[in-house]
Amino acid sequence: MSDLIIAAAQTGCLAGNIELNLSRHAQVVELAAAEGVALLIFPELSLTGYEPQLARNLGITLQDPRLEKLRVLAKAHNMTIVCGAPLCCNDGDALYIGAIVFSPDGTLYSYTKQHLHGGEDLVFTPGQGGPQLNLRGKNLGLAICADISEPGHPQHAADQGADIYAAGVLISQASYAKESAMMQGYAEKHQMTIIMANHCAPTGGWLPAGKSAIWSASGEVIVTAPASQDALAIARQTADGWQGYVKLVTYQEG
Repeated sequence: MSDLIIAAAQTGCLAGNIELNLSRHAQVVELAAAEGVALLIFPELSLTGYEPQLARNLGITLQDPRLEKLRVLAKAHNMTIVCGAPLCCNDGDALYIGAIVFSPDGTLYSYTKQHLHGGEDLVFTPGQGGPQLNLRGKNLGLAICADISEPGHPQHAADQGADIYAAGVLISQASYAKESAMMQGYAEKHQMTIIMANHCAPTGGWLPAGKSAIWSASGEVIVTAPASQDALAIARQTADGWQGYVKLVTYQEG
């Protein structure tokens, strides 16, 4: 059996600049592909930054042609890519905090945040979650930020057979110790590998903690990214267990 390699993409985002953020996402995907990554998770609202006041004008759909570059990369590298964006649907004016899933066969899926943080309901509608996905024979359950604060959310993922639980988040410096301990507890309790991809630069008035991390199904920390650098936190599962390491990210602009 070949090794399974998964990664959290810890990134800083340019407020409201979808085109530049997409370009940076693509560069991170290429770096991950060079490491053989099969699953790459970006932070909450990674394509726009966490900018609720801008979100209404930034809402996109899965049919947005700007997403084609990431769709092509997912196919080319046989990689599942999950990034964050404000999502519009065809059901009126509802706007969701969403995750866009680019699957290796070229299909796009969406996950919409079910549990909103205080004040988010002024802009966003609570979502319906999304399907569990197949990742090379393993089941993948998704979450977005405040979803992880509801114990029933990872419990439901585990009940549905999730082997991996992956969350794009915005966790502040003040909240990191509590929320990372919570994620570690979920890993141990539900025997799921857990990925947490966090922001590492100020966004929407928040000071994120960085330190994106991956925990094994026994609750052990496999890898943690730095606090304030764009980076990939990578975990490789071999016959001998998990190995983790960090790759720092630099961008070529223009």
